Amino acid sequence: MNHLKAIVIKFVMIAVVLGIILSGIVGMEFSDTLLISLVLTVLAYVVGDLGIFQNAGDYTERKKRNLIATISDVILAAIVIYFMGQSMVQDSSNFLTAAIISAIVIGLGEWFFHKYLDRQVFNREEIHHDAQRNY
Repeated sequence: MNHLKAIVIKFVMIAVVLGIILSGIVGMEFSDTLLISLVLTVLAYVVGDLGIFQNAGDYTERKKRNLIATISDVILAAIVIYFMGQSMVQDSSNFLTAAIISAIVIGLGEWFFHKYLDRQVFNREEIHHDAQRNY
């Protein structure tokens, strides 16, 4: 259940960012924005959060894990947004800029989302407190 809640939070975050930038500023159809948001959410959760974030160092290296996962999320977001958007937009001359800006804003949200994952989804906060008591 925690994973489902995390995926919904991630989707809403991505959809809001892409809705503002791609639909509001670039003029992309909102349905296309939602499709990109859905694809990016699933890919980023599986690859970035379950794959990279959960396995990029041990729990005590929080900042390192978060930095690695956030950078990979930004790169993944830029690639997905750019290539999916290119196929959906008539005038794609400035779409690279929109994809990069969107990816950076999503990356800022991901930094905080990873902290949420540690505390609420992966329950690592409890493990961390137990480990500190044993030292």
